[in-house]
Amino acid sequence: MSDIVNLLNKVIGNRGRQLKKANEYMYWSPFTSHHKPKLQINTQTQKWHCWVSNQGGHKLYQLFKKLKASGEDYNELTDLVGGFQSLSSNREKVKENIVRLPNEFKPLWSNGSSIIGRHSKAYLSNRNVSNGDILRYGVGYCEEGMYANRVIVPSFNNKGELNYFVGRDIYNGNYKYKNPPVSKDIIGFDLFINWNEPIILCEGVFDAIAIKRNAIPLFGKTIPKSLMKKIYEKKVKQIYILLDKDAVKDAIKMTDSLTKNGIRVYFVSLSEEDPSDMGFEKVINLIKETKQTSFSDLMRMKLNGKTRKYLEI
Repeated sequence: MSDIVNLLNKVIGNRGRQLKKANEYMYWSPFTSHHKPKLQINTQTQKWHCWVSNQGGHKLYQLFKKLKASGEDYNELTDLVGGFQSLSSNREKVKENIVRLPNEFKPLWSNGSSIIGRHSKAYLSNRNVSNGDILRYGVGYCEEGMYANRVIVPSFNNKGELNYFVGRDIYNGNYKYKNPPVSKDIIGFDLFINWNEPIILCEGVFDAIAIKRNAIPLFGKTIPKSLMKKIYEKKVKQIYILLDKDAVKDAIKMTDSLTKNGIRVYFVSLSEEDPSDMGFEKVINLIKETKQTSFSDLMRMKLNGKTRKYLEI
């Protein structure tokens, strides 16, 4: 019997009966008191359906969430199915990140009287980063070395350990960002996240700082595996997606994935401005005005995207 079936037996609470069709199993449904097994699961596609209560989904994460599975069970499921979206059994071992701030790093909250320091503060002020934000997020700068003329925005895990940082050129040179050569499969600003509340996903650190409330920078346009894993471990129920205007296609794909996995998603439509350009009050008002993305909304967004692609040909 496969590991995934053993895990399902444990979480559902009864032993699955294999059907003639490959990878198909029937279980006594936890959603009904029917006298026959009515919960059908395909361990390959991850599709599941209760034929009495009509509950079902496209991912086992949805089933685990409904059954209030433990964090240990979520971890095991992630290992077995290869992550949030992948159905592959290949398990890539990601090397542990070893991240250190540059030797030339100077904290802005206790320094900044030099020319570069003053210019760094001016740059951050233009990005709507306050002195309180500088202190809260541990923002600093470098005058020399590989990260010269850059503000440094650190990210810390839930234990307060450095897991990444972003170096932004304050003079907008050819290479605006210079980041450490380590994996981005981390949870940005994890130290400040309350997982019992709705979370907000955005692209960069300045967007997250501008939003202030439970915002996680993705350091890109996709959700890292470690973040997706934690979303399911913590049983996050509500997520807002605020990607930049040029990442609408990625935001739609993200919305689709999260919605299929039983999470209430709010697709926040941005204008030409990024969240960091809009400022806290404007961003929060936009979030408050955003309604939950329905299936028809998602289909309409997908259709609009295909239409634009066709017109551009």
